[in-house]
Amino acid sequence: MSIFNIQDLHLFYGQTEALKGINMDIEKNEITAFIGPSGCGKSTLLKTLNRMNDLEENVRITGNVIFDGKNAYTEMNLIALRYRVGMVFQQPNPFPKSVYDNIAYGPRLQGIISSSELDEIVETSLKQAAIWDEVKDRLKKSALGLSGGQQQRLCIARTLATKPDVILMDEPTSALDPISTYKIEELTMELKENYTIVIVTHNLQQASRIADKTAFFFLGDLIEYNDTEELFTRPAVQKTEEYITGRFG
Repeated sequence: MSIFNIQDLHLFYGQTEALKGINMDIEKNEITAFIGPSGCGKSTLLKTLNRMNDLEENVRITGNVIFDGKNAYTEMNLIALRYRVGMVFQQPNPFPKSVYDNIAYGPRLQGIISSSELDEIVETSLKQAAIWDEVKDRLKKSALGLSGGQQQRLCIARTLATKPDVILMDEPTSALDPISTYKIEELTMELKENYTIVIVTHNLQQASRIADKTAFFFLGDLIEYNDTEELFTRPAVQKTEEYITGRFG
């Protein structure tokens, strides 16, 4: 079942066309990976899914992004959309607050003020993000004192705290060491039981390890979109084969 239905999506930065008529469905409770060389449009498309491009000047979008049956741009409140479609960025970006306050921030904005309810959300979110055991004794200490890998899992927990349906990840492991990367990958595969995950990655091995479906982009075009194993072992398009075998990119 599709949670996103993208229809003839074009995006322009000024006169430059960054996305050229993208059509694709993103399935519920799956991990979908976007791959392709730098500047191919994969992060741009990811940002259209929760309207992060609204923050940029001279951006014009045509076509439709349908989320859970509603047009994300014309039928949904922006804040409501971003609660349901959370985002984790390339660099860990915890707030300069305590571990506890980082997680409780979103729920408080949603109007939750009960201490016992917030305690439960904080603990549940940190457990879901596989970091509870590492931080349970330092909840009141600054999140900035955590390692890079811990900070990224904290940011995932902060996203989970608002109970989203979808988690967007923009190269979430590119700034991390191999052990932290492995932990994030394992966590991502566990989370898909309850969430839909869309991940942008430059790491082809990562896409092949964790994604159910993979989309290959090149110069703003969606070149190929298929089950991950099929795309990596039997690509239907020559350009895809050239990219995954390292002939460019």
